[in-house]
Amino acid sequence: MGTTGSDIAAVLMPLALLLIAAHVVGHQFAMLGQPRVIGEIAGGLLLGPTVLGAVAPEFQSSLFPDGGDTAAVLGWTYQLGLLLLMFCSGAEMRALFSRSEARVVGFVTVIGVAIPFTVGVLSLRFVDASSLMGDAHSRGAVIVVFSLAIAITSIPVISRILLDLGVIETSFARVVLGVAVLEDAVVYVVLAATLGAVGTEQFGVPAALGLSPASTTGLVFHVAATLAVFACMLCAGARGFSWLRRQRWNLLVRSNPLAFQLLFLFASTLTCLMLGVTPIFGAFLAGIAVSADGPASFGRARESIKSFSFAFFVPVYFAMVGEQLDLVRHLDLLFLGWFVVLACIVKATSVFVGARLAGESSRGARNLAIATNARGGPCIVLASVTFGAGLISAEFFSALVMLAILTSMMAGTLLGRAVRSGQPLRDAPTPRRALTSPGRRRRAADRAQGTSPLS
Repeated sequence: MGTTGSDIAAVLMPLALLLIAAHVVGHQFAMLGQPRVIGEIAGGLLLGPTVLGAVAPEFQSSLFPDGGDTAAVLGWTYQLGLLLLMFCSGAEMRALFSRSEARVVGFVTVIGVAIPFTVGVLSLRFVDASSLMGDAHSRGAVIVVFSLAIAITSIPVISRILLDLGVIETSFARVVLGVAVLEDAVVYVVLAATLGAVGTEQFGVPAALGLSPASTTGLVFHVAATLAVFACMLCAGARGFSWLRRQRWNLLVRSNPLAFQLLFLFASTLTCLMLGVTPIFGAFLAGIAVSADGPASFGRARESIKSFSFAFFVPVYFAMVGEQLDLVRHLDLLFLGWFVVLACIVKATSVFVGARLAGESSRGARNLAIATNARGGPCIVLASVTFGAGLISAEFFSALVMLAILTSMMAGTLLGRAVRSGQPLRDAPTPRRALTSPGRRRRAADRAQGTSPLS
């Protein structure tokens, strides 16, 4: 079947407008000291029903039709952008913190996830969640999404904020990114298990076994499959990738290391699909696996994937998230208000408590609470994936995206003020056991100066 010039134009025009809007508005936000990703969403918002649809509804609907070839191409671009975003996020997950920082990372992660998630679950016991449910009509899925949104921290947004502020090489940045890495791993495990358990489409192994997502057996299978994939990829994914790239019969890796890494991404994604696990989880784990040390050519290949992804696919993905928003019809300001306040207070308080228990100063704990309150990309992924799966309503989707935008902007603004104050973001960690005797204090001072009798 031939493709006409009008068919090509119908695809290229919305893609070009999304790309322009994402980069132009994203650049303007970055110039104002705000996360670029928020500007990319705002750029898409201008092309969606909120702005362009209100001014020229017929033109907007013709640009972004609900069906046909144009919708199919835009949908595939959206999905590929999401997979590449997850792959690049996973590739950043290396050893981010030292042993001396492991204590505070552990305390902040455990308390900063457990308390917000628990509060989220308990909150919906007193709230009518029917307006938050999507076509799947799963109250349990809404509870999980609501609780994850309160507990989540963004790796891409907070790392970009720390880089722009010039503190990415500090101990404070290592702690924040270490917490974000562990929290996001927990979030994606829970999200993958939830999507598999409540999915309506049966494919691969679940379909072959005749497992119903609504059954107890189906739920157990999807949770077990998610955990098994997670454990296998963490334990053997990097070694498997390294083994494959060293084989003589692997002509693809000799021809183009970039193509081989993309093939590994697609293979990991397809494996998850066959097991009934959400594909974004496979892309995320593939990124972790390929981040293992390898030849310099592989590092350059990863950077090439990242560069092109963040030049086209990822900005277009975030712009399409903004284009889907209809803040005129699908934004409940009352719900958004108490949702944002609850999420910020609970997350910040739990992180502050965890940091103080780990020995952080009040200033360091406060700054950690500010930084980890940025939800950004992961919250947007949570919103877009669950909305696309029919788990949440358009109103809840809009609230989740707005939560990501507002908390990321607050984190960037408040951390900028803290940096400009000239005070360190994080003090030197307090020893777990105080030195009370003069002899202990003298020996500690000698060791610090390299004059200890034992040295």
